[in-house]
Amino acid sequence: MKAMILAAGRGERLRPLTDRMPKALVDAGGKPLLAWHLERLRRAGVREVVINVSHLASQITERFGNGAEYGLAIRWSHEPQALETAGGIVQALALLGAEQFLLVNADIWCDYEFSGLRNHKLGSHLAHLVLVPNPPHHLKGDFSLNGDSVGGGPAPRYTYAGIAVLSPEIVTGIRPGDKVPLGPMLIAAAARGAITGELHRGVWKDIGTAERLAALQAMLEGRSNQ
Repeated sequence: MKAMILAAGRGERLRPLTDRMPKALVDAGGKPLLAWHLERLRRAGVREVVINVSHLASQITERFGNGAEYGLAIRWSHEPQALETAGGIVQALALLGAEQFLLVNADIWCDYEFSGLRNHKLGSHLAHLVLVPNPPHHLKGDFSLNGDSVGGGPAPRYTYAGIAVLSPEIVTGIRPGDKVPLGPMLIAAAARGAITGELHRGVWKDIGTAERLAALQAMLEGRSNQ
């Protein structure tokens, strides 16, 4: 199974840091956020990774090149203007192919191991999502989870971790170049019973603000000092 990492975002809430570097290159525990994902994907047995880039794209492509340093084959999907999540996936389909793929947001840090997802079979479903307990900044969550069925019910509700297995069919109808977010498409598919999921109770951090980045740095420094 191929993987796609979404790394084209501008990182508005991390400015001014992201005025001079892309969010995927922000340091976390001595290495770029993107490097953590590449290492975990390699350990899980993934060999081919597609990464979309836009803002300060050359910094990312020059840092990671063809992926040989990580034992991976990286292919780059360039977006002159960031196309949001679903738009970025559509832009990259020529590189991803027609099979299901593993999707990861670059701007998270977690201890989730991807090996189980690499062998996950969607069957007739459009997606399988990794969910996490709601963080303080998102207490309402995104989806309900009953067994392995993801929906829009009132409880229990959890937050989408930015990790999933997707069928390319979930972005059917979006034209290349369209700027479209993935979230509403996942919500619509969940309402139709077309999404499964699982709950990860380990460490998960959304690096959306300077405060959350500082908290991650403190956690990783604490681990290295133990």
